[in-house]
Amino acid sequence: MILTRRICRSWHHNFGFRWLYPGASPQPSLSLSPARCELKRPFLGFCSVPAFSRHTLSPFYSIDKRINICCFSSHPAVDHSVSGIVDVPLAQTGEGISECELLKWYVQEGDQVEEFQPLCEVQSDKATIEITSRYKGRISQILHEPGDIVKVGETLLKMAVDELSPTVPCEGMADDQQLVHGTGVSISQSSSVDESRIVGVLCTPAVRSLAKQYGINLDDVQGTGKDGRVLKEDVLKHAAAEGFSKEPPSTLGAESVPQFMATEENSYVWGTENLQYEDKAVTLRGFQRAMVKSMTRAAKIPHFHYVEEIKCDALLELKRSFQNENSDPTVKHTFLPFLVKALSVALRKFPQLNSYFNEEMQEVIMKGAHNIGIAMATQNGLVVPNIKKVQSLSILEITKELSRLQQLAMDNKLSPDDISDGTVTLSNIGAIGGKFGSPLVNLPEVAIIAIGRIQKVPDITDDGDVYPQSIMNVNIGADHRVLDGATVARFCNEWKLLVEKPEMLLLHMR
Repeated sequence: MILTRRICRSWHHNFGFRWLYPGASPQPSLSLSPARCELKRPFLGFCSVPAFSRHTLSPFYSIDKRINICCFSSHPAVDHSVSGIVDVPLAQTGEGISECELLKWYVQEGDQVEEFQPLCEVQSDKATIEITSRYKGRISQILHEPGDIVKVGETLLKMAVDELSPTVPCEGMADDQQLVHGTGVSISQSSSVDESRIVGVLCTPAVRSLAKQYGINLDDVQGTGKDGRVLKEDVLKHAAAEGFSKEPPSTLGAESVPQFMATEENSYVWGTENLQYEDKAVTLRGFQRAMVKSMTRAAKIPHFHYVEEIKCDALLELKRSFQNENSDPTVKHTFLPFLVKALSVALRKFPQLNSYFNEEMQEVIMKGAHNIGIAMATQNGLVVPNIKKVQSLSILEITKELSRLQQLAMDNKLSPDDISDGTVTLSNIGAIGGKFGSPLVNLPEVAIIAIGRIQKVPDITDDGDVYPQSIMNVNIGADHRVLDGATVARFCNEWKLLVEKPEMLLLHMR
């Protein structure tokens, strides 16, 4: 604004107009390169650009005498033969999502991209999402590094696009000129400046970075681009001719940041092995950041826990029967799908456990669908996808859907829909080896069930005889603002009956 006021004050002294012209520089530059326009009343314009690029400028109004017009910019580099620069922001990835972590880039500065081509991968509190391009053009500037936390609506990168709706030209403009989209200045398609005045090497920051990785002096590379610009292909060709064997990375990822890493047994360790026993700060990423937020919120609500033992001999026999009669080799029968179906049947009698609590309105929202979440430990942290509308699925359909979600979780490919709208959660700690657990509810849900491993224990009959019995311990965590102990106990008794006597499920089948 200060610069604009000064320009306006000096207008009468120059008998002409001054304006700001969006130049090209990934970093502000003080280098001034003259550009001339062949007009009836010529003037000399200066533009702050890197590598001494030249562009023909044209005024909006007639100028009575020869004047100097200075133009400055800190905008990213752009070849003005394209239509203009657009900002590519981080779009809204899901309801309630305000920020995402940038995991990796699929492109680099200077790359040409097509419409709908993946640009990068981000991870929200709920899922991992690919961000695609809305435009066809060239990557002008990347504004964030892998591992950065980006707010929704914040610009991820700047792109020089190939096609944009042209702005209506001002009166008196030459027919062979066009406007840069979103600016008030026209740019000619050709330049009359002497090419011999160019100094330095023309290339993008991405090409300079690539040359640095190979240890190549750009002065030794023959550029094949416009005005002798050195392209990525020129660097690679020169590297091959010189016999370089180093392969630079094709994508930039956040994998280099130390994180929790899962072993084959799904146990977590800090970073990599460190035999020097040095302290190391590890930044939490992805689902681990989400767990910090959700568990901090959950710990503030009043919990109570209800513990019970469930006999599983009949369930073991049912599983063996399913497996023996299994004709589909892609299906592996486990206890969990049956427990999920039995849970859904029990929720019909006790819908209070399948609800949300709206603290602001002080009301309980009874959810119609039984979207039962399954807590899963992955190399990226804890994630809870849910099986939608369990009340309308068969045990076989639940088995297949559970398998699909497990595979997506391990590949870090869960969609926002897979993770959102859960109504009650099962946490199978027995799959790792635990007997008991005291889980915290997955807000805004009001109940979560931790399932321990099934183990053989001695059981004494009424006659005093002792025989082995398969027992599973369960621990139900509940939001005491909504649920009381009696309601949870009655619900658990109903679920326990269905698990101990699987044939009772037949009475509820439709």
